This record gives sequence, structure tokens and C-alpha cells, in this order.
Amino acid sequence: MTDNNSQGETTIRDNETDGGIQARRQGVNYLDAQINIFKPSTPFMRDHLKIVWTMFVAWAIIVFGPVTATFLAPGVMTSITVLGFPLHYLLTAIGAPSGALILSFMYARKRDQLDHEYGIDHSTKQPTSDTETVVSDGGADQ
Repeated sequence: MTDNNSQGETTIRDNETDGGIQARRQGVNYLDAQINIFKPSTPFMRDHLKIVWTMFVAWAIIVFGPVTATFLAPGVMTSITVLGFPLHYLLTAIGAPSGALILSFMYARKRDQLDHEYGIDHSTKQPTSDTETVVSDGGADQ
């Protein structure tokens, strides 16, 4: 009887819990990186462009898909009725704007996840200085 259990085998696994992002980030000088939309030079730019291009393709399909389908098959798109509206009208008037709105929400969520993944913080920090005083009267007494 053979034991198929792999307890005897030792595998060396990479212990990167962040998917290797920290290792990829090291050695990248973001200030000297050239910005090229077709050839991103940093891992952040590559990941961001993946999101941008994916959202762009989805947007093009959602916005131009119903119009193109109506152009290619006008009989089918006008004969099908959904909620009392012809399909081409429903998709163009309600589906496309709603889809674009949903895509913008999805982009914002993905971008926030990417910023969190790369440690980018967009919060503004208020300067805390004990030497600054706040004049409540607009400085009229001075």
C-alpha cells in the first residue's frame, strides 16, 4: 500500500503574504519613473492600467453595445418588450447610464483597494503646531 500523503516531501514556499507586492515595490523610484500609458514602468502603474483598461472595455460594451445590437438586429431589439419598453430603448435609456454609474462605483472601489495594497494614503494631515495661535476676532486687536 502506497502512501499518497505528501508529509515526507518538503516544499519551500514563498512566505509573502502580500502577494509579493512589497518585494516588487522595493527598488522602484516612483519619482524618476516615466509615465507611459502603453508601457507602464512601475508595478502600481501596471496594476492601475489593468483596472483602467478593464473598466474602459466594460464601459464601451455597456454604452455602445445596445446601440450596436440595434443597428445589427433592429427587428429583434425592437420586437422584444421588457417592462413595457422595447429592449433597445430600455438598454439605451436606462441600462447604459446605470451601467456607467455602476462602473464608476466599481472603479472607485478597485482604486481604493489598489491604493491600500500599495500603501497610498490620500488623507490630509492637519499641521499641529503649538506656536500657531488662532485669532477669533480676525486679528483686529493687533
